[in-house]
Amino acid sequence: MAKRRLVLTFPPEVVERPVVATLVKEFDVLTNILRAQVHEGEIGRMLVELEAEPENIKAAIRYLQEIRVVVEDAIKDIELNEESCIDCGACTAVCVPRALNISPPEWKLELNKERCILCGFCVDACPLRIISVRF
Repeated sequence: MAKRRLVLTFPPEVVERPVVATLVKEFDVLTNILRAQVHEGEIGRMLVELEAEPENIKAAIRYLQEIRVVVEDAIKDIELNEESCIDCGACTAVCVPRALNISPPEWKLELNKERCILCGFCVDACPLRIISVRF
């Protein structure tokens, strides 16, 4: 089994379709919705973690693209300006999925993009405003 975190952007005409149910039923892909912003008649965005055999995930992504859903890897939707970071750790205190961490012996801030759910709490917590999240 493989896992993949993706940001899905739905055009307004696709928002009302049972896309997640189709992924589960037709492609045997477990779909964990980590974050969503979906409103009837508007563009929708969803952060999902897909879990299945690699070929099933690929087939599911092809299906999504065929119905005009934009599929992007989630890891590119968070950015940290490491050069400006002072490693204060304020962002780690609000990071529930533990995507941001400071540990010995270096005591440097580390960002694990694979764990990030793009909640944006770290953006508000950072005193230097050097973290950005696009969702």
